[in-house]
Amino acid sequence: MIEDRIYRIEARIHQAKSISPEARGELLSLLAALKEDLKALPPANREDAESIARFAEASAHEATREDRKPELAETALTGLQQAAAEFRIAHPKTAGIINRIALILSNMGM
Repeated sequence: MIEDRIYRIEARIHQAKSISPEARGELLSLLAALKEDLKALPPANREDAESIARFAEASAHEATREDRKPELAETALTGLQQAAAEFRIAHPKTAGIINRIALILSNMGM
């Protein structure tokens, strides 16, 4: 379920030592906004949103690992960006939030 994935992402961000306080705050704020937007999604778009949530969780995992694997991080981030690009047409606001999350993770060295 999407909400469960976002909860796990939030927990990972809270626990990560490698995230600056500024990035942590911005990521948590964006995740809160994303949760609100996802509540308004029509059921027909839930599968696409679930795919985005999976890529977001994988990206957050790779960004916060102690032993980073650049190739895995790049793959997860690319998947997140591609899923968001396809979602952008129907849900531009939600896609914008996802892209901002991807940008922060990318700036963390992913």
